[in-house]
Amino acid sequence: MTRNIIAGVGMTRFGKLTDRSLGDLAGAAATKAFADAGLDKAQIDCVFSANSVAGVITGQEAVRGQIALKGIGVGGLPIFNLDNACASGASALHLADAYLAAGAGHAALVVGFEKMVHPDKSLTFRALDGCTDVAELDALRDSLEGAEKNRSVFMDLYARKLKKYLADSGGDARHVAAIGAKNHTNGARNPYAQFQTARTVDEVMESREVVDPLRLLMCSPTSDGAAALLLVTPDFAKSNGLEGPALAASVIRSDNFETDSSQMADVAAEAYGKAGITPDDIDVAEVHDATAAGELFAYEDMGLAPRGDGWKLIADGHTQVGGRIPVNPSGGLIARGHPVGATGVAQVVELAWHLRGDAGERQTPGARIGVAHNRGGSVTIEPTSGAAAMSVTVLTA
Repeated sequence: MTRNIIAGVGMTRFGKLTDRSLGDLAGAAATKAFADAGLDKAQIDCVFSANSVAGVITGQEAVRGQIALKGIGVGGLPIFNLDNACASGASALHLADAYLAAGAGHAALVVGFEKMVHPDKSLTFRALDGCTDVAELDALRDSLEGAEKNRSVFMDLYARKLKKYLADSGGDARHVAAIGAKNHTNGARNPYAQFQTARTVDEVMESREVVDPLRLLMCSPTSDGAAALLLVTPDFAKSNGLEGPALAASVIRSDNFETDSSQMADVAAEAYGKAGITPDDIDVAEVHDATAAGELFAYEDMGLAPRGDGWKLIADGHTQVGGRIPVNPSGGLIARGHPVGATGVAQVVELAWHLRGDAGERQTPGARIGVAHNRGGSVTIEPTSGAAAMSVTVLTA
């Protein structure tokens, strides 16, 4: 099977970058990816650009990639703009892979970028509201009192699902806090992370309540930032002396409302089948922890733990850096940050660093297989529903 190669990667630090424009961020990440690969911009055939909320936050509703990248010399190329909420970056990579596999090109730039920080926080929350059915959301405002003022509605959805999970599984809020503490501690090892302060479980538990049982240090922040990678065909890599992890599988699905079982688990199983691996083969994972509850659910959806036993992975230390299966060594969305259009690309960049042995203090020794789990939006305001976009990506060294 022909597998395309990630020949170069680049990121900006994530954070509240009010002095930097979308173009500054996207251009910086892309330029780093070109330098990492040792490629010239004239050598690529296409660009896949991921952004979700610029229309609301900055007013740039259309042609976002063309505008953000106009200063780096990729004009004249086909530039495709992708919005799939928090899975925009994963979707851009998926389509770039298909584009190259179809023979339409030999080298693609994939860049995810976002500015979410705005002086009016309600504007940021309104942008995030657009990641679900806004008409349905408006009809349910009374039951989500306060969500429109001081938090994203997705925090309420996670909280509802988490309460039921803890009641049914035997886990408790301190296990969820342990995930937050782990990811903040991992962020302290990551120079690209928005938050770089190690935290204890007690500090997480004592942080401000967002919506019971979620605390502030269990939740991802609003963030600005960008990440980029260069995806090339094996023939192009060989002819240009390029090396890097292979994209072994990329699977994306949306909620089909036809089953009470986890559709995310089905996406993971399909990706593992395409890559020829099992959950036991995974060396390192980056998962969608918009809240610590999201990481907890991901343990089970990805087959890393049986149903109802995900909390035992964190309780036993298996998902720590140096553990049996390190999860979110980057700090995840909680500490690295979550500029939604960039997140899916950033997860893959982090995995590429691990598979190359370039992850510094957070390196997973001998990593050969990495998996990214990414979710975007929600089709309906139901805690049991799947996401509007569900993605699992497998990289192999």
